Amino acid sequence: MYMQGSWRTRLLSPFAMPVLFFGLTILAGSFLLEMEPSLAGQPISWLDALFTSTSATCVTGLVVKDTGSFFSQFGQVVILLLMQVGGLGIMTYTTLVLYLIKRRITLTDHLVVGKSLLNDPAFSLGRFLLRVVLGTLVIEAAGALSLWRLDPAGFEPFSAVFHAVSAFCNAGFSLFPNSLSDWRANTGVNMVFILLITLGGLGFHVLTELAHKLKHTLLRMLGSENARPERLSWTTRLVLSTSVFLSLGGAIAIYLAEMAGGESWGNGYVEFIASLFQSVTCRTAGFNTIEISHMTNVSLVFMLFLMFVGGSPGSCAGGIKTTTLRALWGFVISQMKGHRQIRLGRCALKPTSMQRAFTLVVFALLFITVSTIVLNMTEGGDVPHIYARGRFLESLFEVISAFGTVGLSMGLTAKLTPVGKVVIILMMFVGRIGPICVLTALQSWQRETHYRLPEDDLPLG
Repeated sequence: MYMQGSWRTRLLSPFAMPVLFFGLTILAGSFLLEMEPSLAGQPISWLDALFTSTSATCVTGLVVKDTGSFFSQFGQVVILLLMQVGGLGIMTYTTLVLYLIKRRITLTDHLVVGKSLLNDPAFSLGRFLLRVVLGTLVIEAAGALSLWRLDPAGFEPFSAVFHAVSAFCNAGFSLFPNSLSDWRANTGVNMVFILLITLGGLGFHVLTELAHKLKHTLLRMLGSENARPERLSWTTRLVLSTSVFLSLGGAIAIYLAEMAGGESWGNGYVEFIASLFQSVTCRTAGFNTIEISHMTNVSLVFMLFLMFVGGSPGSCAGGIKTTTLRALWGFVISQMKGHRQIRLGRCALKPTSMQRAFTLVVFALLFITVSTIVLNMTEGGDVPHIYARGRFLESLFEVISAFGTVGLSMGLTAKLTPVGKVVIILMMFVGRIGPICVLTALQSWQRETHYRLPEDDLPLG
């Protein structure tokens, strides 16, 4: 009885629940996509259906079959629902975790968590879930309406809704074979996608704070006596400043790199908008208005970095997150200046947070390294380097794109072997759930040691 109860508790722990949720959703989606009503004519293997379902649920956007032509409208609706469930699921779960951490409630047992939530008079689970769902639907509806009004022929109602959901959930699925290349010079369409991707990558906590800030600002402008000045939290300020820096910095870097060596690349306004779009979409969205395989290696290196970082905690985005990057940068600066604390703005970072940041980065790099090696072995590893130049970069790009749930590809996805597809499926799953969550779920099954070893110094550097 003890073992059964122990297993049940571990299986339904707060860290294991998202693994089960996404796993079951992916399996259900794969069976639906394999059915005849989901297909436009040609059959699909179960592995390709599983790949597509994983990519949609994990809001990645890597595709082995063209979404707009291979799947029927029913199949496209299934993909749309998988993107929506995946986006809402991860936003809801991570926001709950952030709330509990803020309340300093431990996440060791799901019963304790549930009791803590229900006993907190300031928290209503039903109201919280309703705000997440309604907020998401309002933003997506506004995006779909904007796309339809800007180009009714290119974005008819279903297409507008599909792309708005895909953009806000940072999924990157498109019904067009060349993604959004046809709208490269359309500033309005570009700005709608940039705004949707950015909002989806900020996180629900940040969006809530910004909404309150906007509300009270408008009330003060209207002369309301109930309006009070709203100050953004420390975390929100870090998220916003880092996001703006990465988006604009990435846009400038891509623009200069392509202007120096890109094909038919001018130096005008359209090219900078394309660079900005590509910089934003690298933050886990996966759309593109530029042919990725035609970009310079310098641009691709910057894009690898942006994909690896991803979006912010509590959002639809993947990657190691903007807050992790700021923690690492703060650690470097503190070491250079000789500070005992890791200072980020007006506050210092707790040692436990720094440990989590290092652990996340180390295991993310480990996953990426192993997957890249395996992918190089499965996708032509028997070919001498002189005949396989550029294949390593393609494999690395594919793996980081999967880990960051980005969905950009240099053309390798459609040519993957069955083993290569399994590798990318696992990377998309780990990237969506997060290495820390996966490791914690595994650690919850391990027995804790009740002793400590003697400590000693080790010469480093």
